[in-house]
Amino acid sequence: MRAILTGLMLALAPLATVQTRAAELLMFDAEGCMHCELWKGVVGEYYHKTREGQIAPLRIVSLDEPMPDELDWVEGVRFSPTFLLIDGKREIGRIVGYPGEDLFWMLMEIEFRKMNDARP
Repeated sequence: MRAILTGLMLALAPLATVQTRAAELLMFDAEGCMHCELWKGVVGEYYHKTREGQIAPLRIVSLDEPMPDELDWVEGVRFSPTFLLIDGKREIGRIVGYPGEDLFWMLMEIEFRKMNDARP
């Protein structure tokens, strides 16, 4: 029995070191951004309950603050709101501005398809 357990542990050991990539939806906002507030009041109220919100939780990053160290690889974000769908340290896509709830979700669907296509 001990030999079986040892063999099983050795077989599963490589899986313990595999790093899972974590998808996130980054929302870059700024002080006084009325489109950011509009998004937060509409989509932001329920995003976390959606399938997308479960796969890529929302993280709000302020453009008024220095870029967090773990996001130092992100480039070219100048406007708020800007939404980046990331998977690990890889940008899948971005949406600049808030075009309204329906168009936002249509664009998000495109970005999620790209992410699913890119995953092994």
